[in-house]
Amino acid sequence: MPDTPGSLHRAAEIITKYEGNINRIQFDRRIDPGTVFYEVTASDASYRKITEELRSIGYLQTSLKSLDFLKFCVYLPNQVGALHEFLKFTTEAGANIAFIDFDDKGRHPDRLTVSLNLEQSAIVDRLLDTLKSRYRLDIIEYDKTGKHLDDTVFYVRFAQAVRDLIGESGDEFLLSFLAGTNHIAQELMDRGCNPHQVFESVLATGQTMRATSGEHFYADVQQFRLTDTLSVFCFQPPCGGSLFIIDTPTERVMIDTCYGIYHPDVMTMLSHYGLGDTSRISRIIVTHADADHCGASGFFSSPVFMHRATREIIRTNNRAYGSRSEESVLEAFYTRMVNLFSKFHVPDNVRCFLEPSGDVRGIFPVIDTFRAGDLELEVLDGLGGHTCGQVFLYSKDHGLIFAADSVINFASMTKERADYSSLAAFLVTSVNVDSDRAKQERIALMALAEETDKALASSGRRCLICGGHGVVSVMEKGKLAAYGEIERYAAGKNT
Repeated sequence: MPDTPGSLHRAAEIITKYEGNINRIQFDRRIDPGTVFYEVTASDASYRKITEELRSIGYLQTSLKSLDFLKFCVYLPNQVGALHEFLKFTTEAGANIAFIDFDDKGRHPDRLTVSLNLEQSAIVDRLLDTLKSRYRLDIIEYDKTGKHLDDTVFYVRFAQAVRDLIGESGDEFLLSFLAGTNHIAQELMDRGCNPHQVFESVLATGQTMRATSGEHFYADVQQFRLTDTLSVFCFQPPCGGSLFIIDTPTERVMIDTCYGIYHPDVMTMLSHYGLGDTSRISRIIVTHADADHCGASGFFSSPVFMHRATREIIRTNNRAYGSRSEESVLEAFYTRMVNLFSKFHVPDNVRCFLEPSGDVRGIFPVIDTFRAGDLELEVLDGLGGHTCGQVFLYSKDHGLIFAADSVINFASMTKERADYSSLAAFLVTSVNVDSDRAKQERIALMALAEETDKALASSGRRCLICGGHGVVSVMEKGKLAAYGEIERYAAGKNT
């Protein structure tokens, strides 16, 4: 929309004329002076008339054309009408002037510096040919990537950055993604947040994943030999949740899978540790529906076991499904965004845990059991604090608690991992859909760990707490303490 008085009123007038109800409007000159977001409820017939009339006056944006950025100096004659004559050429070319600077009393009294945003086409070449034939011209910068576009076309620049992360996508999809990003920016601005930090955090989420995959992938690795025939591996990737492998002579069980974007790197890493034969994976157990814990599950042919609520979260693409936060704009967009950037691969072979049997461990109902060699794991139903459907795995005899994201040794996380995790905390304000229940879960799990430690004391063994992030830990004086040796895997070699 033109940045002129009455533009907002004119659009609202057209929407009202055809009985559309405006549910949301957002405009902030600090973000983009020419873009306004409306969400409108209307009948199909009214919607067609509204969009037709908005399109006829040039208000409706239905595409996201890539732009070139051109910065140059032109030397104008010192005469009446020289600037007017020059601007005629830029106007005819359809150029949007982002910056212009001229002062005949400055150091360069005959030099005009101009930055232009132009739609990518032969127009750029034609404009330059026209200007070169009339003026002395120095090209300072010509960028076709969108990296140097200024904030007068903020959403175009943002869309190009998103395209860079996910590859070419249709305009309809990108416009929908921009509307979602704008909506969470509006929500967080109402809470006092800087809108530019919102957009930067969205991009940083995807950019960090991409920057830590491929040749830049690494992981911190722990291995625990519990018996002669039973080993547990913990792999901490650069971003997101840990992946665990329970290794026995007859089968392997995978607990959580990391992001989908890391899958090729994870498979190379597992091969390095002698765990690359996926045919030996009898089952994959998913603790909860966040992409960093199950986003690669669809790459495996093994059956994937999960809670029914976890399956519904994946289906609805909303991590707050089934919680008191289910209608949260922040949660819904964050799920959609992180699933997109992380290349979430939905599994086909899904099997759900059973219903509660009546048995409990502390405050948690036991909803299933699994065996891997001589290891028996109980599946404990969580309270829905971090997400609905999050489960925990427990073995009293072997002293194991897979605590998912309810118990995390934050002190063990590197700055890079902590910085990445803070992006999610900022964008959804809390990574837990119900903070009160999340606190209950954490207290109960740590109490269960201490109880198990006491039961194992005579054998000299400890209860290992395998959190969803950070290192495998044990309880020491009521706090989590890193346990065992940690090695770094990087670029196909461990150090």
